[in-house]
Amino acid sequence: MYPLDVETVRRLGAALIRALPRSDGARVVIGRDTRESGGWIERELAHGARFSGATVVSAGVISTPAVAFLTRTEGYSAGVVISASHNPFEDNGIKVFSGAGEKFTERLEQEVEGIVADRFWQVPSDPAAPVAVHDFSESYLEHVRSVLRQARSVRGWTLAVDCANGATSDLAPRLFRELGLHLDVIGASPDGRNINLGVGSTHPDGLAALVRERGSRLGVAFDGDGDRAIFADETGQIVNGDAVMLMCAKHLKREGRLRGNALVATVMSNLGLELGLKDLGLDLVRCPVGDKYVMEELLARNLSLGGEQSGHVIFSDFLFTGDGLITAMQVLETMAATGRKLSELAGELVVYPQVLLNVRVRERVDLKTVPPIASVMDGVERRLGRQGRLLVRYSGTEPLLRIMLEGRDQEEINRWAEEIAREVRKQIGM
Repeated sequence: MYPLDVETVRRLGAALIRALPRSDGARVVIGRDTRESGGWIERELAHGARFSGATVVSAGVISTPAVAFLTRTEGYSAGVVISASHNPFEDNGIKVFSGAGEKFTERLEQEVEGIVADRFWQVPSDPAAPVAVHDFSESYLEHVRSVLRQARSVRGWTLAVDCANGATSDLAPRLFRELGLHLDVIGASPDGRNINLGVGSTHPDGLAALVRERGSRLGVAFDGDGDRAIFADETGQIVNGDAVMLMCAKHLKREGRLRGNALVATVMSNLGLELGLKDLGLDLVRCPVGDKYVMEELLARNLSLGGEQSGHVIFSDFLFTGDGLITAMQVLETMAATGRKLSELAGELVVYPQVLLNVRVRERVDLKTVPPIASVMDGVERRLGRQGRLLVRYSGTEPLLRIMLEGRDQEEINRWAEEIAREVRKQIGM
């Protein structure tokens, strides 16, 4: 909503402290990814927070989930991450975690925005002082290592790693080498501008090629701030979050560690995940796109596992936010415990063909109130029956209607999606 200029960042730091339930004696830890803008944003944010009476410490370059972990375990009032995740280096953003290690609620976010917008108070204009830096990495990595109960079984495995030139560039190689894995690493030479540049979880082709070239047991690619992980099996095939959730759900259930016999996924997860879970006697709880909605459902239902197709997976027994390193530990754990290759485990997800069409619209109306569109959609849903899924939703940021169809036959669903798109263009298209 606001530009990341000096005044706004200072005001945000001050407003964040004012919005805390208990601002007296507030303590804040800040972490950032490798973008060149992270340093000055950290200084200015800390300056504003100190103005409101907080004590601030920097964890330096560290992953988003590490900050969530530290906020909870080290007793901080809030944790702040300066990152734009998988976006290019020109972008940056600010994420906030509560003292419980969970992302701020929408109510608190709105309160902070309201305080920032209030022009009846000002922040000081004096130069921002440096922020004291503390190395928390070992306590966080100790926590991540504890997740892997089959550590002896994976020693000597060859692993390809892509750190996206981001926040895991030091953490991931260090963790895996301490576990005795042999590594081939790419995307671990950040220069402030190469974060996510042709590498990382949004560009996994390089990782897949490295796995094939080196004969690795598997490969893992993180995103810029380290909260996502996408994998490549031993053949170089990409393994996304849906397959990871299915294999880990099966393993956790076998060990009696899957609370509620259900997991949470967004509306974008493939129908194959839902049907695969059903075969295991497990339920799938659908939620809107966004990791915070996954977290909210996990908390509300007291469940162990949830996530997104993009590789943002939450294992709530360890942390209430996605953590690429913990996801990697769980995949290694599942492989070691079952004695199976990643290709075999991932192959249990039967992916239904999917089509996604975007239609530009001049207005956002309830489609059920437009009879020609509603009629076409009803017809498609009848033809899909229980062997497919239709999801139609407006974009949150653009004048677009997104039409997603899943079914047994690619040509069939392509044709049906176009039927809907054609009627939408006719009725409300631009």
